[in-house]
Amino acid sequence: MKIFPVIFVSLAAVTLVVSCSSSPAKIEAPAPTPLPNTLEDAVNSTFRTPKNKERDQYRHPLETLKFFGIQPEMTVVEIAPGAGWYMEILAPYLTAKGQYIAAGFSPTTEVPFQKDLNAGISAWLAKYPDVLAKTKRVTFQPPADIAPEGTVDLVLTFRNVHNWMPNEKAAFATFYKALKPGGILGVVEHRANPKLKHDPKGKSGYVTEKHVIKVAQSVGFKLQEKSEINANPKDTKDYPEGVWTLPPTYRLKDQDREKYAAIGESDRMTLRFVKPAKKTKK
Repeated sequence: MKIFPVIFVSLAAVTLVVSCSSSPAKIEAPAPTPLPNTLEDAVNSTFRTPKNKERDQYRHPLETLKFFGIQPEMTVVEIAPGAGWYMEILAPYLTAKGQYIAAGFSPTTEVPFQKDLNAGISAWLAKYPDVLAKTKRVTFQPPADIAPEGTVDLVLTFRNVHNWMPNEKAAFATFYKALKPGGILGVVEHRANPKLKHDPKGKSGYVTEKHVIKVAQSVGFKLQEKSEINANPKDTKDYPEGVWTLPPTYRLKDQDREKYAAIGESDRMTLRFVKPAKKTKK
């Protein structure tokens, strides 16, 4: 019987051979996402998550932003950006020539859902250093300012008015103060049945168009134009959990889910207000 010698090879020797025989692979940094050149590019860009794009059929972002007259060189404040649905369009679009300001929850909030939303926005911005560097975040807490007086071209708010009631007038006054003379306020909100009495607390999430116009005009705005871009005639507005019965919330979960999915998202008013330009002295 032959006895074969046992050969020991040190780990250091193996490491030396490997390190000498091949150089470590270079890890290429991902190429930066190119900024959009047009509003159409921004709506179709990879800055947006696929899940958010699926809701374009209800929110019509391209048509809505065109209606509000957005331009790439503007200073634009979005009020209560929430999880950042519109931010994914606005922030990249305004990075090169304009200024995007997200007026949201305080960075020191201890309210769990507010902390989660803030964290989500921070995580998205962190993926895009160029956009992060140009984006400004401020706290929306009327009557505190959201920007220096008379410095903003466009203020946008999407489905938020019911959250401010019964103190919504203070919010509109804050917008008015921030805007330049001739500046635009764009409002999208769940539209209540005009035949029903106005609910000062907005418990259903629906607000009458007449009330929104009245509040805006009470602080100095002029209604410039209405649009039916975000209208939904299927919305009967009489659900057990208010507007949150419908998608995307589905507060009743699986109960009658197919029925509410067939209705789609809420019927919404789309209103463009203007802060009147100052009259020149003769």
